[in-house]
Amino acid sequence: MSNLDLFTLAQWMSGEFSNLSQAQEKPREFAHIRVFFRPLPLDFFGCIGLYSEQAYDYDLWTPYRQGIHRLVDRGDHIYIENYALTDALRYAGSGREPSILETITPDLIQPRAHCGMVFRRQGADRFAGTVEPGNQCFIERQGRSTYLKSDVDVSDGHWSSWDRGIDCQSHERVWGGEHGPTHFDRCRSFASELPPT
Repeated sequence: MSNLDLFTLAQWMSGEFSNLSQAQEKPREFAHIRVFFRPLPLDFFGCIGLYSEQAYDYDLWTPYRQGIHRLVDRGDHIYIENYALTDALRYAGSGREPSILETITPDLIQPRAHCGMVFRRQGADRFAGTVEPGNQCFIERQGRSTYLKSDVDVSDGHWSSWDRGIDCQSHERVWGGEHGPTHFDRCRSFASELPPT
């Protein structure tokens, strides 16, 4: 890996994405979702960081997932630290409205322990990412303790993810994509907002 790889991954991730094609093709299996990855100012982390939110297309002001991400070059891979936002819904719309994004400050975030993503380059045109090893990214859902399994694939213009919550005792799937990965196409790029390398 290199700083160039890290910047390439950040460029490809920075944008607005939609799975409209998949939702139209398989409406019973996939809802129409929009995902935003917006670069943070350089002084937020002192390096490349992103804000993300995911929302159903019909309710963009109530995202069901928001996060802050710091990209770190670990030599043989790129590690993306994940942080939760305090009072996250207060900052809904930050993916679309820079004026809201500017109100997010470092004192509003908390690390999500053991929930980082490990990305490795796969040839010239894609990166593959998984949750860091250990099965310790815990999420309470439906009254059960689960750990996250996540597989992400990023290329220039496309992004796919497959998140599943696995029961900590039985190791059975409790929540998440039972029909496979969700495939997103980039609608617009925010790569021009990344700080220079």
